[in-house]
Amino acid sequence: MTADCTCCFTGHRPSKLPWGVNETDPRCAALKGSIARELEGLYRRGFRHFISGMAQGCDLYFAEGVLALRSSHPDVTLEGAVPCPGQADRWPEEERRRWRAILDACDVETVVQQRYDRFCMHRRDRYMVDRSQCVLAVFDGSPGGTRYTLHYAMDRGLDILLLDLNRPQAPAVRLEL
Repeated sequence: MTADCTCCFTGHRPSKLPWGVNETDPRCAALKGSIARELEGLYRRGFRHFISGMAQGCDLYFAEGVLALRSSHPDVTLEGAVPCPGQADRWPEEERRRWRAILDACDVETVVQQRYDRFCMHRRDRYMVDRSQCVLAVFDGSPGGTRYTLHYAMDRGLDILLLDLNRPQAPAVRLEL
């Protein structure tokens, strides 16, 4: 990889996580640790720009992991790719504050479109993939946005690293096309 490569992230929301919203669960802590290790490995491979779709759950874990990486590697940048301005409007207040704090810490905030419609999440996902060379993913095989994003990334020939939701402490495996 050449310097300044971009990696985006896709992963599940709390409804698909075995621990739901309970981030004190040891499996959640293990997953966050794995994300941090993978981010450090990506940094060593030349990745400096990271894009998060800013959804609840794994997207926010990833963004927080990038911000932690940036504290030891100031050349790291984080982009928050927001599907539409009201992304967090219906979230619980604490999650809205978390989302806003992460966006405020981002180097770049990209709003993909100005109004919500049923395709805005897919447009956000394509935006991220189209600007990346690698995708880091937390995926359990179920249908939904994460599967859509991974298929799109495969079609575009991106390097895909999968973290196993059932073995959150395990290293990522490279998805072979």
